[in-house]
Amino acid sequence: MNRTLVPFALAPLLALAACGTTTQTTTPSSGAPAATTPADGATATPSVAAPAGLRPPTSTKEIEVDRTTGTTPIVTGARFAEHPGFDRVVIDLKGDLPGYTARWVAELVQDGSGDPIDVKGGAYLQLTMTPAAAHTEAGTPTWTGGPIFQAGLGNVRNVVRTGDFEAVVGVGVVLERKAAFRVLEQKSPNRLVVDIAH
Repeated sequence: MNRTLVPFALAPLLALAACGTTTQTTTPSSGAPAATTPADGATATPSVAAPAGLRPPTSTKEIEVDRTTGTTPIVTGARFAEHPGFDRVVIDLKGDLPGYTARWVAELVQDGSGDPIDVKGGAYLQLTMTPAAAHTEAGTPTWTGGPIFQAGLGNVRNVVRTGDFEAVVGVGVVLERKAAFRVLEQKSPNRLVVDIAH
């Protein structure tokens, strides 16, 4: 091969490599429909459309992402919708993306007190965000309603605000059964998206 053509032949490969691969980050389509969040702080409208062709998650592996932020991110609400093969829970944020963990737990408990939350399901996925808050500096809640939001989707029964305590916000997802999941980070505006297979 002519040496002057080698850089041109490698250019498409380098462009693909620069894109990278990740299962934790995605960019929403600019055509995603907007939705309003009712006064109870949660909605079952598909306000963040799943990209066409997005397949259901395939792993039940727990996730941990450590992150420090300049200011504490504020949780403003949760939305959920059913898509072909999976359910989507969206946590809306004001400010930076927080660090988070997504873990399987035996039951949902109230952060701070440790008191059990009375919700029945076949499995429980706990999303814990830190640093994060669901209130203003003056103490006014930014995620109202609940703490139990009825979902009634393919696998997701309920979305539960498990706490807002000492820069930690907890969100429990009550499922019919344990299933594969993924956590996606989306921006403009910032939000965490949890997809759970049916």
